[in-house]
Amino acid sequence: MSGAEQKVDEHVPSENTFFRLEEIHAYYGESYIVQGLSLALKKGEILALLGRNGAGKTTTLRAIARTDNPVVQKGEIWLDGVPLHEGKAYQAALAGVQLVPEDRRIIEGLTVEENIFLARVAEGRGWELDRIYGHFPRLAERRKQDGVTLSGGEQQMLAIARALSRDVKLLLLDEPYEGLAPVIVQEIEKILLEIKEVGITTIIVEQNAIAALKLADSAVILDTGLLAFSGDAQEVLNNEDLLQEYLAI
Repeated sequence: MSGAEQKVDEHVPSENTFFRLEEIHAYYGESYIVQGLSLALKKGEILALLGRNGAGKTTTLRAIARTDNPVVQKGEIWLDGVPLHEGKAYQAALAGVQLVPEDRRIIEGLTVEENIFLARVAEGRGWELDRIYGHFPRLAERRKQDGVTLSGGEQQMLAIARALSRDVKLLLLDEPYEGLAPVIVQEIEKILLEIKEVGITTIIVEQNAIAALKLADSAVILDTGLLAFSGDAQEVLNNEDLLQEYLAI
């Protein structure tokens, strides 16, 4: 059976749905990127959002975070009963959405601790510093070091820690494993599982699909902006046709 013939669970919202997209259509200028995507997640669920380059994964994250681009022309976004689809990025952040972009955006000239404190200036306080350092001991050791001089893995930890310093309900991670050694990927995975235990819902966009699927509860595969598969992450891991057809594995 080919990947295209796999079931597509429309994630019909239920009473325990915590986050959902309903028929999202997103554009960059005239380019129609995300074409009617719907999905729903439970509180504390980890979703692997997968697909080849250009499939619309990062666009979906940016649409959820309500960044200026892409423009969402149709559809609804709900988090914990709060509508996000008509709001701005700062309103999504106040509602609990935190995006960790691929480039991490560590601020040059600020120490590790200052990067974290800067995120706490706005409303919506999250984890206290002692709690952050308890989960990120490497950052505690380097708290006075300029953030941009950290290793790639440590910068990724800092970017996640900075998100957790806000009142985060939905964590969006864009390529969190990019350029990292396997041992550092394992450290990041351990942190994400700890985050899951406290009920934070997470969406991971990751080219290392196998690592993301092993961590995730569920998976969505996009194919040129269209939903190709949604369901259990283990189903994708066990389906060679899906892995080859949509993820080139």
